[in-house]
Amino acid sequence: MKYLDRVLRCPAQSFFLFGTRGTGKSTWLRHVLPKAHTVNLLSEEIYQRFLARPGEFAAELRPLPPKSWVVIDEIQRLPNLLNEVHRLIEERGLRFALCGSSARKLRRAGVNLLGGRALLRHMFPFVPNELGADFNLDRALRWGTLPVVLASENPMEQLRAYTHLYLKEEVQAEALVRNLPGFARFLPIAAVMHGQTLNANNIARESGVARTTVLNYIEILEATMLCFRLPAFDGKLRVKERKHPKLYWVDPGLVRAMKHQLGEVTTEERGALFEGVVAQLLRAYVDYRNLAEELRYWAPAESKDTEVDFLLVRGSEFIAVEAKAGAVFNEPVWCRGLRAITGLKGLRRRIVVFPDGATKQTKDGIEMLSFSTFAREVHDGSLWGK
Repeated sequence: MKYLDRVLRCPAQSFFLFGTRGTGKSTWLRHVLPKAHTVNLLSEEIYQRFLARPGEFAAELRPLPPKSWVVIDEIQRLPNLLNEVHRLIEERGLRFALCGSSARKLRRAGVNLLGGRALLRHMFPFVPNELGADFNLDRALRWGTLPVVLASENPMEQLRAYTHLYLKEEVQAEALVRNLPGFARFLPIAAVMHGQTLNANNIARESGVARTTVLNYIEILEATMLCFRLPAFDGKLRVKERKHPKLYWVDPGLVRAMKHQLGEVTTEERGALFEGVVAQLLRAYVDYRNLAEELRYWAPAESKDTEVDFLLVRGSEFIAVEAKAGAVFNEPVWCRGLRAITGLKGLRRRIVVFPDGATKQTKDGIEMLSFSTFAREVHDGSLWGK
């Protein structure tokens, strides 16, 4: 698979780059920093050498001139190197790209996170603009858009291998959980919760582990960037609003792999998978392009059928977005949540995103945008208007 330009831009100063395995972090770093000195801690020889003799790390970088770039891949394997990185930034003016699949081990080790001297960046699965004409929504719903999967001649086998690799290398090798069988039971149940309000008690009951253990497992999924929680928005719109967050996986292919369900996408799956694609698109551009200051959802507590999937917050202004995967426009159902939130002061747009079709607008100003149109507005910055 040829290199595809990513939306993420390389900072001018040192930075951490985190992202789940297979998002193309190392490939991107090789492309944007082709002359950087690279230290790959996935290499067992390099890892063991610096583990036994950490002083050799500084010796290896001594010949580099000031402002040189150094890429350290899988930095979480040797978090104590960050003390030396800090010194080399301060004393030698070297710039570091510190790449990893999780910040959890770094934080738990209580190591030096460079005291604000390094920016924080994330890499996500491909967004539509990065794939261009090769983006296909139906294929994305089935296989996802992880670069490692799209580059495979057999995406089904690649996704199956990914789940085993995650359990073996990310979880077991890094000793993230003590009860690996319990975590393995938890994963498919968490996948079923994709796009739903998080209920730790139900997940605990289904997976046969304690509620506190479930919360710890969810933190692991977030730290390894497989999942994220979408907080509820408190608009105080004369109704009691839900407080529990919703759970999303970062990629539909991973959702289906964790459920061991990799055949054709079923009608029952499609709605949650499409909602997740919209969620990940918005989340990526919040990180890449500062699309919004916050991303939330809104729903009144007393109604299970009324909800706004996504609320983009920028200062005192809002954009409400509903994702609907159906092929036939059903205005009373599709617009229910967007009409319920009309009283929110500062609400600039109300948008229903659907897979494909012509742009429309209801009599009360709710916009119907195809996914391709919506993705284009998100990318070019016109979502908020000129």
